[in-house]
Amino acid sequence: MNHEKYIQRCIQLAKNGLGTTGSNPLVGSVLVVNDIIIGEGWHYQAGLPHAEVNAINSVKDKTLLEKATIYVSLEPCSHFGKTPPCSDLIINSAIKKVVIGTVDPYSEVAGAGIKKLEKAGCEVIVGVLQKECQELNKRFFTYHTKKRPYIFLKWAQTADGFMAPNYHKDAQRKPIWITDKFTKQLVHKQRSVADAILVGTQTVVKDNPSLTTRLWKGNNPLRVVLDLNNRIPTNSIIFSDGNPTLVITTSNQKKNTDSVIYEVIPSTEFLAEKIITILFKHKIQSIIIEGGKQLLETFITANLWDEADVFIGDAVFFKQGLKAPKINLEGIIINKQTNNTLIHYTND
Repeated sequence: MNHEKYIQRCIQLAKNGLGTTGSNPLVGSVLVVNDIIIGEGWHYQAGLPHAEVNAINSVKDKTLLEKATIYVSLEPCSHFGKTPPCSDLIINSAIKKVVIGTVDPYSEVAGAGIKKLEKAGCEVIVGVLQKECQELNKRFFTYHTKKRPYIFLKWAQTADGFMAPNYHKDAQRKPIWITDKFTKQLVHKQRSVADAILVGTQTVVKDNPSLTTRLWKGNNPLRVVLDLNNRIPTNSIIFSDGNPTLVITTSNQKKNTDSVIYEVIPSTEFLAEKIITILFKHKIQSIIIEGGKQLLETFITANLWDEADVFIGDAVFFKQGLKAPKINLEGIIINKQTNNTLIHYTND
């Protein structure tokens, strides 16, 4: 059989869980008999059945299972968590052949599922479309192997390279839009599948943003704000709308509330590293850093980022103001609209 074809289907199914599986990985599974799919499933949400369970349950004629090959994009679990081990279900279902995209890096699994299947007499094939299966779960893999979240950088700039015009102290506290409403919707789509979003003090002081997902269906990311000297006004939206916010500061003068948590760092030395340590502590697997310029450059200089999206308003010129950061890599134009260009960078 064409193993790659069916693992590719697993990947396609797994993507249905993007933004809903929480700390769990994205996983898809299919069952095949005589080159025909007889069942398939994916992991919907943390605490609910895993992909293999949903695939097996979708098969109406269970007598076919002993003849089936089960394909799964990630190694079946072997431990009891919120759900029973998927490897046990595969064994108890008399499935004798298992094809796996990639090994699970999570310490509770990490090859143990494969060993359990082999010990039970299953034929196990591992590493089919391995790179693609690891890319599918880049957030999960980065969190467990590098002990940090997967980091996306994002900013908008004018055609002449500015992030913002010169700031006047009497200016209204609201964002200045460089790109159009379609780009704004795309940004909210990105937020809907991220665990958190990070901005600096100046972004909140000047723009008073909500940092929520309003133009796309999905969850709001945890708002993470760097406010080292407690300069953000207390009437800012991030403090008053009831949505969760994590504030990183050097001062212990502030107290936690129902929606705002403060994390104190002793100094700004190795700032990027200290921020990601806090994010790992809070089990953040992915974060979008939206600015401002100084915060973005802190992570660029520390080489602590994985992907970056730079939105350019082709018809907008400031001529002077705050210069946008620069990434010394070659980007790829992945989207060109009438008045906007998106350049995507990958930090290999």
